[in-house]
Amino acid sequence: MKPIFAAVLAIALSPWAFAQEDVTVIHAGWLLAVPGEAPADNQSIVIIGERIDRIEDGFVEIDGAETIDLSDQYVLPGLIDSHVHLLSELNPNRRLQNVTFSSADWAMDGVRNARSTLMAGFTTVQDVGGDLEAIIALRDGQRDGDIIGPRMRVSGPAVTPTGGHGDINGYNEDIMHAFSSQSACNGPADCRRAVRELVRARVDLIKITATGGVLSQTAAGTEQQFFDDELAAIMEAASMMGRYVTAHAHGATGINSAIENGVHSIEHGTYLDDESIRLFRRNNVYLVPTLLAGATVVELAENADWMTPETRQKSLEVGPQMLDMARRAHEGGVMIAFGTDSGVSRHGDNAREFALLVEAGLSPMEAIRTATVTASEHVMMDSDIGTIEPGKFADIIAVSINPLEDVTALENVGFVMQGGEVYSD
Repeated sequence: MKPIFAAVLAIALSPWAFAQEDVTVIHAGWLLAVPGEAPADNQSIVIIGERIDRIEDGFVEIDGAETIDLSDQYVLPGLIDSHVHLLSELNPNRRLQNVTFSSADWAMDGVRNARSTLMAGFTTVQDVGGDLEAIIALRDGQRDGDIIGPRMRVSGPAVTPTGGHGDINGYNEDIMHAFSSQSACNGPADCRRAVRELVRARVDLIKITATGGVLSQTAAGTEQQFFDDELAAIMEAASMMGRYVTAHAHGATGINSAIENGVHSIEHGTYLDDESIRLFRRNNVYLVPTLLAGATVVELAENADWMTPETRQKSLEVGPQMLDMARRAHEGGVMIAFGTDSGVSRHGDNAREFALLVEAGLSPMEAIRTATVTASEHVMMDSDIGTIEPGKFADIIAVSINPLEDVTALENVGFVMQGGEVYSD
């Protein structure tokens, strides 16, 4: 190879051959690159395009690169919320919206809520329940750069027993027949149909309602509502089509049957028992405890005059149990992934979950790890997100107070970068 040609080729293949505007350097005064490992002081994060190229000691300068000075800030990976409902937010008109909103209406609300979530430092979410057409459009719109929000994995409407927590409840019979969920099913064959239709619509995962729920307008309790043969059919159909299943589950009967039938994760887990903890550990199942939802429904039950008797009673029964549940799960060695159920609580307030996790016995570092390393593994994106390491998306946040000393610092994120683009500084 001729020397001149070799030199030109070397320059072309160099990472610095990118256009100058594609290179960004962040000067991080304090960097928690991998939550669970020790932070480091005075680090430079070199970003090319949307991904991290390398991390260097000290504050480096690169000719032509944009430099972002966070030398007086505490820098962490972008946060991940494993359980949100971006299309809606609990309010006095929610029951009316359920029968008056179109998919377009839900999507428009989703655009606003997605932006609030990103600005709060949550650069990735898993949305587990909502209008199918709207949430697919919202996910794809964010991916294509048409809206500002976290990158999303979505389930669409939950697969549910007819009349179960994910179906319509609390209206007259004509309304319920007209608005019954397309993902409501009865018997193994029908439940396979529900899963396959969701996969056809391009969902990323399958969510089921393995037990009753708090905010459904029915006094059907919070224990198991699917038969075991239905659960087995759902898990098998999802697996055969390349999807995992997460289960909304409060009561121990529903938690344990879902795990025994092959579920990937449990959302809420309120009444888990010792057998549940053994099953979680034996089957490497994640728990998404949604403590903020528990705190929120208790507050609403005590103060909101628009809650129905059914939801008020369940809120006061279930909500106060959730902190102790998370404490026992943590002490029992269950893998905990961060999730808030935002949509029950306000979008943008997601980081309030951290203080509740610490109240449940996690250290601030452990709580942060649930929303980064563990959540990235849970949503199966750990090769791309969850830490600040070479090759991963440049999803980076910063706060002005050390979050290992005061985890509520994460409720006031001052800098947000997602995929190399700054959205809040």
